[in-house]
Amino acid sequence: MPKKVKPAGDGKEEGPVPCKQVKLEAAGGPSPLNLDSPSGLFESLISPVKTETFFKEFWEQKPLLIQRDDPVLATYYQSLFRLSDLKSLCSRGMYYGRDVNVCRCVNGKKKVLNKDGKVHFLQLRKDFDQKRATIQFHQPQRFKDELWRIQEKLECYFGSLVGSNVYITPAGSQGLPPHYDDVEVFILQLEGEKHWRLYHPTVPLAREYSLEAEDRIGRPAHEFTLKPGDLLYFPRGTVHQADTPSGLAHSTHVTISTYQSSSWGDFLLDTIPGLVFDTAKADVELRAGIPRQLLLQVETTAAATRKLSGFLRMLADRLEGTRELLSADMKKDFAMNRLPPYYVGDGAELSTPGGQLPGLDSTVRLQFRDHVVLTVGPDQDPSECQIFLMQKDSAGMMKRKT
Repeated sequence: MPKKVKPAGDGKEEGPVPCKQVKLEAAGGPSPLNLDSPSGLFESLISPVKTETFFKEFWEQKPLLIQRDDPVLATYYQSLFRLSDLKSLCSRGMYYGRDVNVCRCVNGKKKVLNKDGKVHFLQLRKDFDQKRATIQFHQPQRFKDELWRIQEKLECYFGSLVGSNVYITPAGSQGLPPHYDDVEVFILQLEGEKHWRLYHPTVPLAREYSLEAEDRIGRPAHEFTLKPGDLLYFPRGTVHQADTPSGLAHSTHVTISTYQSSSWGDFLLDTIPGLVFDTAKADVELRAGIPRQLLLQVETTAAATRKLSGFLRMLADRLEGTRELLSADMKKDFAMNRLPPYYVGDGAELSTPGGQLPGLDSTVRLQFRDHVVLTVGPDQDPSECQIFLMQKDSAGMMKRKT
């Protein structure tokens, strides 16, 4: 996903990223998911589990398996991405590493079968059929409107970037060895069946991706098979592996992931620099120089440690009284890399209107209110707030509209 949650690529990035093209294939009929609002989408995505129950009992704690015998939902999931979509997509200029990975799990290790440069469908299909390789397609929402629509709503709901990868695995094969991820994961089974094994985390709420050896993870804590229309959630750090059972059709699933680098630790790293900078402007003690040769010492002295501890307590006291946390990079990263609002049209009506600016008594309708940020200065009347909408122009650059 553009930036988003970054896929692990094992190849060169070549050529420009293909532009988003509307309606590669329409999902047949109205969506069985509630796409009217971000909260409505998430509620329908995990139905019949209630949102309150999900966040109280499962989020960042344990896996959730939702198996549904719903033909309408199964048909809708199948429309999100199919093996048959690859031929058309390859004709648009896909590249190994950037757009597609080809891999297989052999003796507990990942074997990458990527070629160099551009992906050709006949070669891709040959690797799939003859080498029993898994095809990993990065960020399919770039070409599939319904996935774009779902992920854009989820980004509004979580306030965090949301990415996706599609995995297509032939029967009797496994693409990836046991591993854990640094993201919260939602699996939607689209085509065929996939056999999953989940294990207890070796690193709870992991901050990075890592492979795990079979002799380290023990017996599966959960084992099951997903069918079209089923959903699986598991927290970051959950060790997992999956294979397509022999004798069945291929399996296609999409992994939707979020909350990469979105922990309290990440937020502290993002906000503390601004807090230190502002405090140093007001407190001369923080502007005093460090002891001579402190940077040359192998171990920090007890005196330096006590000094830093005192500064941290002072910062904590200052933080208690502040009204605004000066998050810098995390907010900017989200605003610059999130998906634009789902919209189908020529964009003419989205241009800046002419005429007079609205006054305080004017009624203003926000068409994409979930993408609007209201900012109010510390000494500013809330009625005089500014409205910012981050939009992507035709070249893919972000522009802020007031």
